[in-house]
Amino acid sequence: MAASPILTRYSDQGAVPGPDPADDLLHVAWHYGDPLGEQRAAQRTAVIVDRSDRAVIEIPGADRLTWLHTISSQHVESLADRHSAENLSLDLNGRVEEHFVLTDIDGITWVDCEGSRGGPLTDFLTKMVFWAKVEPAARPDMAVLTLIGPDILSGPIAELLELTPDAEVYTAGSLPELHHEDEPLGFWRVMPGLGDGGQLPVIDLVVPDYAVQAWWGQLTELGVRMAGSWAYDAMRVAALRPRLGVDTDERTIPHEVNWIGGPEAHGAVHLEKGCYRGQETVARVHNLGKSPRRLVLLHLDGSADERPATGDPVTAGGRTVGRVGTVVDHFELGPIALALVKRSVGPDVDLLVDGEHPVSARIDPDSVRTDDHVQAGRAAVERLRHGGVRGS
Repeated sequence: MAASPILTRYSDQGAVPGPDPADDLLHVAWHYGDPLGEQRAAQRTAVIVDRSDRAVIEIPGADRLTWLHTISSQHVESLADRHSAENLSLDLNGRVEEHFVLTDIDGITWVDCEGSRGGPLTDFLTKMVFWAKVEPAARPDMAVLTLIGPDILSGPIAELLELTPDAEVYTAGSLPELHHEDEPLGFWRVMPGLGDGGQLPVIDLVVPDYAVQAWWGQLTELGVRMAGSWAYDAMRVAALRPRLGVDTDERTIPHEVNWIGGPEAHGAVHLEKGCYRGQETVARVHNLGKSPRRLVLLHLDGSADERPATGDPVTAGGRTVGRVGTVVDHFELGPIALALVKRSVGPDVDLLVDGEHPVSARIDPDSVRTDDHVQAGRAAVERLRHGGVRGS
């Protein structure tokens, strides 16, 4: 908390950098002097978070949706105008390489992803064009801002954004002009909720650099509080929303981090489409087995002076059973973390995050999602097995 204020891309009003020196290069605020108060504001009213560390890619072209449909995990060939979806690129073994959000609006598909993955994802998309009528291009002049809180879907904030009254998750719309600007000012999109239980509304704004100051100023004048990445991560962790490269590793498959399902399920892998890299693993795990690990919420021992680090091993009885991802102090829940742990590890098991600063931990039982769907492959095997018994 003693870190010196920094100049972010859009605000110098007391912005404090994160504890990782590399974060300074991103020029986004960790907090603005009161990280727990910023979280309370997100829970009770509304906050705005600078997420301009995300990379933005523009994909124009008549074939953009059918082309994306063939090279990614989501069903997007018939995505309606002014709608969004989450999507993945998998390797041949079904492991997650890229996670990105896409929005199709006015004949252009906009993609945004983790900043460190912007270059690799742009390169991958460019290499996969072949004869398709698409032209993916990085847009470093575009930025992502995020609004969180119960006050953002109605009232003055919604009126300023010209948010449609029926705006549901993954719907999008054009932002109105501000002042004398004649150029389009980007778009809004409604995203899945954050916070405990995912109940807090979320709206992303994807806007050109030249318009960010205007939007930032207009929204804060309406009483929207500035919040840093600390507040965003606290709300994200409480909602069990993973971040690529932090809460995932090189072995992660979509089932482990709740990325299974079409847009209606807030997922990134549609189970009723095929012909994409890694499809065999996705289908095999869904139809025949269970993922070896699962994403859970850990409650950490709050009496410890130090916090674990991303990537620290999670152990039970001296045996490694997982890895920790995002670690954050929540204004109500205390120190919490996301972790990938073996499926066999339950909430009743005493755990230790065994890094440089070992910390005791327990799994939040409400974060253990049951997966009791009838697996088609298993059901078929059982029918054959029982049929064989009856016929003998």
